[in-house]
Amino acid sequence: MSQSHHEKVRINDLHAYYGESHILHGVDLKVMEGELVTLLGRNGSGRSTTLKAIMNLVGKRTGQIVINGNETIGMASHRIAHLGVGYCPEERGIFASLNVEENLMLPPNVRSDGMSIEEIYEMFPNLEERRTSQGTRLSGGEQQMLALARILRTGANILLLDEITEGLAPVINEKLAEVLMKLKERGLTILLVEQNFRFAAPIADRHYVMEHGHIVEEIRADELEAKTELLNSYLGV
Repeated sequence: MSQSHHEKVRINDLHAYYGESHILHGVDLKVMEGELVTLLGRNGSGRSTTLKAIMNLVGKRTGQIVINGNETIGMASHRIAHLGVGYCPEERGIFASLNVEENLMLPPNVRSDGMSIEEIYEMFPNLEERRTSQGTRLSGGEQQMLALARILRTGANILLLDEITEGLAPVINEKLAEVLMKLKERGLTILLVEQNFRFAAPIADRHYVMEHGHIVEEIRADELEAKTELLNSYLGV
């Protein structure tokens, strides 16, 4: 089997709960190495919870989650990160009191193959320009780039990205799309929760549509045009 056919993430019958609330009702999905796959759906459909559940950041989860060939349903979050999974939550999680370069020096080396500071600056020229600026002084777009850069420093090769374009200007989103394409070229695997379909459509290989904690549709990039109406009906566009 060639490298490109490796399954990086496989989820079977995933259920997730917060306290008494049953949020995910049997999610099945898989992401192959080097693929960029989006989770689309209305707010509350369970997309962000799916990412949190993969990282074991929910109250309780059942089912099967195989990452890089490892069954992770019983694993703690930090062990899952060590399998090469980088999670970028909506909160971004950068250290506001530290400058850009200090933020980049901080992340734990989860694996030995993290991107060097030089490679990061090549990919994010804005960050190099702002390298001595404090986290609090950065624009929303720069903060988002820094959050992504910190994950790349750890050597993660599976990225779980939650709403990275939210509230950002179109010109910044174009830049983020370019970065995601470069990461894909490097063989990284990306699962993206995205509200902004115009951002997701040109860069994704496949889309899963979620509704009420289920996946209701899987659409390949080459089927998008044919299934536009269907998609609009799910997303309420």
